[in-house]
Amino acid sequence: MELIDRFLQYVKFDTRSNDTTHLTPSTPGQLIFVQHLEQELIAMGMRDVLLDDNGYLMATLPSNTDKNVPVIGFISHLDTSPDMTGKHVTPRVVKYEGNDIVLNEEDGTILSPNDFPELNDYLGQDIVVTNGKTLLGADDKAGVAEIVSAMKYLIAHPEIKHGKIRIGFTPDEEIGQGAHKFDVERFGADWAYTMDGGAIGELEFENFNAAQAKITFKGRNVHPGYAKRKMLNSIRIANEFITMLPRWETPEHTEGYEGFYHLINFEGTVEETTITYIIRDHDKDRFERRKKEFEHLVRKTNTEFPNCATLELKDQYYNMREKIEPVMQIVDIAHEAMIQVGVKPLVKPIRGGTDGSQLSYKGLPCPNIFAGGHNFHGRYEYVPVQSMEKAMQVIVKIAELVAEKEL
Repeated sequence: MELIDRFLQYVKFDTRSNDTTHLTPSTPGQLIFVQHLEQELIAMGMRDVLLDDNGYLMATLPSNTDKNVPVIGFISHLDTSPDMTGKHVTPRVVKYEGNDIVLNEEDGTILSPNDFPELNDYLGQDIVVTNGKTLLGADDKAGVAEIVSAMKYLIAHPEIKHGKIRIGFTPDEEIGQGAHKFDVERFGADWAYTMDGGAIGELEFENFNAAQAKITFKGRNVHPGYAKRKMLNSIRIANEFITMLPRWETPEHTEGYEGFYHLINFEGTVEETTITYIIRDHDKDRFERRKKEFEHLVRKTNTEFPNCATLELKDQYYNMREKIEPVMQIVDIAHEAMIQVGVKPLVKPIRGGTDGSQLSYKGLPCPNIFAGGHNFHGRYEYVPVQSMEKAMQVIVKIAELVAEKEL
């Protein structure tokens, strides 16, 4: 099928983002990929195809109805996670029959329903898997492929009436910068949907409030044979700080609306150690309390070790619920579209964030719809072919339903 062939081609572009370059896009691979998409959109007949200097790509499918129809958008991101390499991705389509899938025989890497029981939801289906050495990139090249394929389908089927549709592809979503330079006014949609969710049926209009905390600990190195009452080991002090945070409020112990503290980086010597956390909570008050906890623990550390710890705390994005609730009809449309194409809607909070959360605060309400993948950001990532097909059908059906509504 053309959709899957397109996806298999897209994942071979290395688009891993990098938050240390301070560039947009943060890596050259993203620009190579988006230039490919630009030419593809032009060739298939999309209008107003515009790629800006920062790697943001927008295009238009003109209305084919005389009705005064709202302008809607569909958005996905180009980059893949820095957590694992996206270079030399070698995807493979397998029919899942309920057994373990050997991803890499040499390394003994196995995708097993014992570890990932949701695999059993896809018995008899075709799934795209990795070779066990890279991530797959379904987050979010599945979304990109679904949007492009849906636009091509609508072009080929003019009997399906729709209003003006805008599509957009963003860089650097995985490092929290995907919407930073997105021109909402130029995009010109009344609302949009990010195709960036997980399993089939997911429909989300709530996400975490998010912040990042970076704590630097200054030590004092002295020869260990003469260190008594002189040495300050910054590694040990950082470790004590880590143990002061609640043990059970971590990603591996939480679900649903439960927030967490997540240690994502630790680099240290006796002289200096830096730890980095991401802070997440759906509730704004609890989110603020979590940030204050870091401030409290830094003060506590500095009481025992004066001028040792320095905190850098910055917000990343906020829960889009308060921006979506006044226009809940846009969620209702997506809900109805899923039902009409045979998908059971699964309305749930996002345990993460999307470009949609930031775009909603920039004036573009933007719920999130499933792209179909599982186990994002690692070697066990996979996406069922049939889930991607349904996501594409949902896009088409949303366009059709919106065309039935006049402004």
